[in-house]
Amino acid sequence: MGASATDTAAVIRQAFGDISAEELAALSQVATAVSYPAGHVLCHEGELEHVFYIVAAGQVAITQSLGRDGERLLALRRPGEFFGEMALIENKPRTATARTLDVATVLEITEQVFNQFLRASPNMALGMIRHITANLRRADQAAIAELSQKNIELAKAYDDLKDAQAEIVAAERMERELEIAGEVQRSLLPDQFPPAPGYAFAGRNVPARHVGGDLYDVIAVDPDHVGLLMADVSDKSVHAALIMAVTRTLFLAHARRSLSPAEVALAVHDGLLEVSSNDDMFVTVFYGVLHLPTGRLAYVRAGQDKPLLYRAAGGPVELVDADGRFLGMLPGLKLEERALTLQPGDLLVAYSDGVPDAINAQTISYGTDRLHALLEPHRGDPAGVVCGAIFDDVFAFRDDAPAFDDITVLVARRELARPV
Repeated sequence: MGASATDTAAVIRQAFGDISAEELAALSQVATAVSYPAGHVLCHEGELEHVFYIVAAGQVAITQSLGRDGERLLALRRPGEFFGEMALIENKPRTATARTLDVATVLEITEQVFNQFLRASPNMALGMIRHITANLRRADQAAIAELSQKNIELAKAYDDLKDAQAEIVAAERMERELEIAGEVQRSLLPDQFPPAPGYAFAGRNVPARHVGGDLYDVIAVDPDHVGLLMADVSDKSVHAALIMAVTRTLFLAHARRSLSPAEVALAVHDGLLEVSSNDDMFVTVFYGVLHLPTGRLAYVRAGQDKPLLYRAAGGPVELVDADGRFLGMLPGLKLEERALTLQPGDLLVAYSDGVPDAINAQTISYGTDRLHALLEPHRGDPAGVVCGAIFDDVFAFRDDAPAFDDITVLVARRELARPV
């Protein structure tokens, strides 16, 4: 038998204690309560599944296969606790098996329902992401503690082996974190842009490692407006990838509520202050709202590198500037909103600091002067050609030197009017 609506709400409140009554009611309506007999397998290790579970009654054992040596118990989940959270943010097989120890009731939330919450209830999604991150960290800490204990036992006879094992554990954990964060990031970057008659857009991101903190997008605001977004999270980790997901979710939610870039960015800032507990984490942003019929671009710049504007009429490159510091770190933020007009043939290039900060083997930086010199002969080229030229030149300059930062570019061009 399934849990009652009251029971469902109580379990959700126990799992996500700080959600509002409205969010609690909304989640209670889409969480499906299902009862299973003892010994029922909810999650199958190695299988691709897309369901997130909250335990309402009974106990669930989380185990991992040890091949011929059986399996090991990773954790027990009791009422008010959840598991299977990675099914909501990565499209990869389960890493463990979940089995009921007795008659158990669970609340089930599918990936499809979660994605609907990202669009319809961003605050609820932020709360779930925050708890999911905490659960992931606890699981990582438990796994590391178990492995460390085994290392201590082996250290009496194999001190050298213990040191080597500790390094392997740390490396594998970091590799796993980066893989997860990379999946999150790649799923958020656009694979196509919304239709915008009279305009062309091009964008690309190449992370320095598996994962980066850069984000670009062209957001369909309404039939006459699109939002141009370039953002960079100040870290490279699973947490940074989740903050990046939160940032995009907040911009998608607020971009359609206001045509003022400052109002949208400040709302995102407030949302980031609520979800992030890391005082060292912040997001630099360029966000503009482009009016398609006139080419008017209202924008704010919150610590992001100044985009470049090349006029079809000629003349030196213009730096798109405005006062404002980064989002998500300190309260009392003030952002200056400015505006410019893209004339037919004008080219706008936004980029992350990974472009000018790219370093070659001689530790020489690529720099903005080199970028300006590259773009000058390309100022009349299609947006895709301009974007590709930047990456080709940066990669050729860097050659075999390692990458220390992500490289991200967003190009917008207002097309020339076609003769009748």
